[in-house]
Amino acid sequence: MKTRRPLILTARIAEKDLETFDRLRRAHFPPARNFLRAHLTVFHRLPGEYSERIVASLERAAGGFDALTAEVTGLQHLGGGVAYSIDCPALQDIRTMLRAEFVSWLGPQDMQKWQPHITIQNKVPKAKADHLYHELTQGFRAHDIEITGLDLWEYLGGPWRHSTFALFQHALGKNRASRGDVVRP
Repeated sequence: MKTRRPLILTARIAEKDLETFDRLRRAHFPPARNFLRAHLTVFHRLPGEYSERIVASLERAAGGFDALTAEVTGLQHLGGGVAYSIDCPALQDIRTMLRAEFVSWLGPQDMQKWQPHITIQNKVPKAKADHLYHELTQGFRAHDIEITGLDLWEYLGGPWRHSTFALFQHALGKNRASRGDVVRP
């Protein structure tokens, strides 16, 4: 579906867990292209024209879950970058539920099989990506991170503006949505 107001949906990673990915992203992502904090994209392009319906769906979905434990299972070589692979069956379930509601709006990127990941390097020469991939795989140990909710962002052609969020019940004791200003996700 064409939209003049694209929205991006991400999983909200607990700040204590996000900092490590942010540090790596700042160190290895080309600075001229690094508009954002590290993030885990759930949907790449939703129509802003339907933001009220989307927010209602997010609140319903978040209401049925406590904070999620996700496992960082390894590294992915992206050709021109590197990402951490994430495994979280409950997040897969949430995405499947939302995908069923959003299916008529989804483009090819969001219709393909979803492989959750957190990109820390992209748009670099393959040799540079090869080097980082090799360096990071040497000391990699699988570990858990906490996902506390869902964030909805407005895409501004580079930077994103935070639109709203829905926290999982455990993260606040109840779900709450909040609107924000231009930030780095």
